[in-house]
Parts: sequence; structure tokens; C-alpha cells
Amino acid sequence: MTTDLLVIGSGIAGLTFAIKAAKALPDKEILVLTKAPSPEETNTNYAQGGVAGVWDFAKDSFDKHIEDTLIAGDGLCDPRAVEVVVKEGPDRIREIIGYGTRFDKNDDGDYNLGREGGHSEFRILHHKDVTGKEIERALIAEAERHNNIRMLDEYYVVELLTQHHLGYLVTKSSKDITCYGVYALNRNTNSIEKILASATLLATGGCGQAYRTTTNPRVATGDGVAMSYRAKGRIENMEFIQFHPTALFEPGVSPAFLITEAVRGEGGVLRNHKGEAFMEKYDPRKDLAPRDIVARAIDSEMKKHGTQHVYLDCSPIEREKFMQHFPNIYEHCKNIGIDVFKDGIPVAPAAHYSCGGVKTDLHGRTSIQHLYACGECSSTGLHGANRLASNSLLEAMVFAHRAFEDVLAQYQEGSLQKFNQEMASLTLPDWDALGTSEPKEMILITQSVKELEQIMSDYVGIVRTNVRLERAMRRLDLLFEETEALYKQAQVSPQLCQLRNLITVGYLIVKGAQFRQESRGLHFNTDYPEKSDLLQSVIL
Repeated sequence: MTTDLLVIGSGIAGLTFAIKAAKALPDKEILVLTKAPSPEETNTNYAQGGVAGVWDFAKDSFDKHIEDTLIAGDGLCDPRAVEVVVKEGPDRIREIIGYGTRFDKNDDGDYNLGREGGHSEFRILHHKDVTGKEIERALIAEAERHNNIRMLDEYYVVELLTQHHLGYLVTKSSKDITCYGVYALNRNTNSIEKILASATLLATGGCGQAYRTTTNPRVATGDGVAMSYRAKGRIENMEFIQFHPTALFEPGVSPAFLITEAVRGEGGVLRNHKGEAFMEKYDPRKDLAPRDIVARAIDSEMKKHGTQHVYLDCSPIEREKFMQHFPNIYEHCKNIGIDVFKDGIPVAPAAHYSCGGVKTDLHGRTSIQHLYACGECSSTGLHGANRLASNSLLEAMVFAHRAFEDVLAQYQEGSLQKFNQEMASLTLPDWDALGTSEPKEMILITQSVKELEQIMSDYVGIVRTNVRLERAMRRLDLLFEETEALYKQAQVSPQLCQLRNLITVGYLIVKGAQFRQESRGLHFNTDYPEKSDLLQSVIL
């Protein structure tokens, strides 16, 4: 299969790029692949809180949003990336409003702006407590209006196609590593297809499924990061895994139901099992401190008192306001026997967002030629050591737009046409499955996934130590050896590929954590409780 532009992932990053490319390049085909049965199953679809953007310039400003982002990032943000996202963000928000996204408004017809932890002003646009779902709906509807966008479901991308598959030795020091497309498993035919493209965009989302408890959907297995690493692309800052402080505590339920930070923005208060409001002990901003601080505070309270969760007290919020802003949370809690106005909502931290990923420049370009990345799988420099709440959807739109602009410029100057001619002269091989057979025991895969989740949750969670990281690495090495041996023998399946990718992501998180001999942002190591003077990213 050959296409002009290939997009892997159908969330806000992938669809924003696809829609813009389809409009500007009506004679080009944009192929969007999703491994799920439908394009709606994305991390975007699960986002509750909203999208941050300076909207009310009478009270807010770009400088304030920039400062809030830099403070949350704890010294590791790229100031250029922060300025780009904050200043270009409102225009991108207006575009999705133009696609039909319905953000909540007040009685005067103005947008009802919310505030979340780390924000100095009210600047969060939202649609009740299902903002991501509303944005995804509008984007899919807009994409379907363009005949040159082709969306294929249940296509699982296995590997990036580079010079490695032409028989060349490709290493981290190789110059001009080039992506020609991908190998993808067609779930309908159970065969591996070779898909060639002039440019490929990774918009594959996060890696929360590496942990036992996560707010991420089951599709969030770090595929883009793992594939890029295997292709010798540069990966950055994977040690910074954000744990959302307030996931609904339901043992054994995955993904965990998210209780958006906006509940605390409206007045919700965290209390321990004694009913004590404890956040004032940890930060003067109390319940609206940045997520890393709140998550560590909850973790501390749970360990101190031997409990599995704390409570989110919603009684300070007016009933009518809560019902209007958080109907989904109210109904979900009601269905499991929790009256949010009488009972505290039991909450505990859960793996939520990866601040690191495939390293890009300010145009979404990776270290591999003709390969772009945006959204959660990328590391653009915006988040640094900790993501400011509701900056992720904004980042995805801004960098999808910038990647599109770069692709458009290459078409206009003729460089992509020239690359197509060069690619046509190459003999790019089909997938070689010779000597493989169906795995006889799926337990070999499912049990390894459980082991991985346990290793990452117990040893590489909110608080880390050198000993825990060393243990994690030794156990991951064994899992890696076992899984690679199985991969060489067995026919490719999504389950096997996802396990392989999660092990790679786990390795990158641990390796980054071992390199970072300090405590900064989302990475807290009790053996190095202080910050160091070395303000640098860990690039693997």
C-alpha cells in the first residue's frame, strides 16, 4: 500500500494534522491508521478537564500562562516551545470550535472558563466533564467531510520501515536515518502489510498501560515511543511519568475512572481517612498545587496511615454547579453507590501522562528523516519535568499544525516529490514471517504483562529509590530476553507486540530515572531528595 501522508493514531494530534493536510493538499491522500476497532478509542476521548488557553485578556495574559507552565515544568521546559504553544494555542482552539466543538458557556453567552492546579487564572475551556470526547467527536466529523482522508481501523503498526530493513547497519550515531513507512498488521486478514509514505506522523498516545493502575485506555501501550527507539530515534525525559492524584479507587478496575482536577478547581477538598484536610501541610496552594506535589502528598498520607486511598470532599461545591459541570462523574459514582454530596469520593493516584517521548524540534520533526511526532508520544519541550494541567490537548493541536506546515513547505519546494522518486528506486522488502508459528500458550504473554505492571508500579512509581530501580532493571532484562525469544518464534499478534513495546517503554523509564540523580518534578528519588544544578534532559 502506498499513500502520500501516513498518520498513526486518530486522537487530537493525528486528526488535526490529517484535516489540515487534506484541506491544503486536496490532490494528496492522507491515510490514518488506528489499532482499535473504531477511531474514537484514543487517549483524547478520555480527557475530562479541558484545554488551557488564554481567552480572557482582561484578566489573563500569555505571560501568566507561560510562567505557570515554566513553574510546573520545574526548570526543564524549553522556553521556546512554551512560548510557541501558549501564543499559538488560542488560534488552534478557535479552529476546533469552527469544526463544531461545543465548549460550555455561561448565561451571558461567554465561555465558562475553569481553573485547575498550577494555573494562576481561569483559562480552561471545557465541555462538562467529557471535554476530550466532545473534541474527538467534532474532529472525526470534520475528517469525514474530506474525501482524501482514508481511515483504516484495526491496523496495528509493528515497526517503522528504515534502512535497517534494506540490510544496512543502523545505530544511534547513523546519519540520515530515514522512515519510508511502516509494517502494519491488518487485523481483518491477519497479515502484515507494507505501507509506504512520503511522510509519517506518529500520534500514538501515551504508555499508561505499563502500570497496574492507570487512567489511560487499553490502547495506551507506548507503541510510537518503542518503535522509534528500535529504529534508533532519539527519546527524551521518559522518567517523568505523571500520576493523576485523583483516580476513583476501585480495586481491579482498569482503566481507572478519572476524577478531573476541575473538581478541586471548583472547591473540592482532599481529606485523609480521619477527615482531615491535609494539603496545607504540603504546599501553600493546598488542593490546587501542581499534580506532582498533590500526588506525592496523597501517597505520603496513604503510607503514613496504611490506607489504600484518601477522600475527595465535594460538599463545598454547590449541588447545581456540580451537576452542571460534572454530570458524568456524578452518574458514575451514583452507579457504584457513592453519593458525592454526602460521601467523600475515594481517590488514589494513577499513572496518567508521559511528559517525555520521541524528541522533536519546534516543527514536530524527529531525529529520523520524514518522521514526525506530536501529542503524548512526543517530547516537544513544553512539559519539562511536569505537565501543567490541560496543556496536553493544546500542545497536540499546536504541534500537529506546525508539522503540517513543515510538510506543506516541503511539497511546495518539491523535496517530498524528489523523495518519492528516490523511494521508488529502492527495493523495500515485504515482511518476513518465515519460520514463525502461532504461539501455543497465550499465558506466556498475559503473565508477562502482569509482571511488567507489577514491576513498574512497585519499583518505578511516584517515589523511587536506587535499589528499586536496580531491581526493576534486572527484572525487565529477563522479561525482555524471554519476550524477544518468543517474538522470533511466534507469529505477530497485537498482544505480543504490545508486550514488547511496554517492556521497551519500561526500560526507557527506568533508564531515565537512573540517569537522573536528583529529585525534580515528577521524578522523586529518596536517595537524591534535592535538585541538582544540572538542568538538562535525559536523551536515550
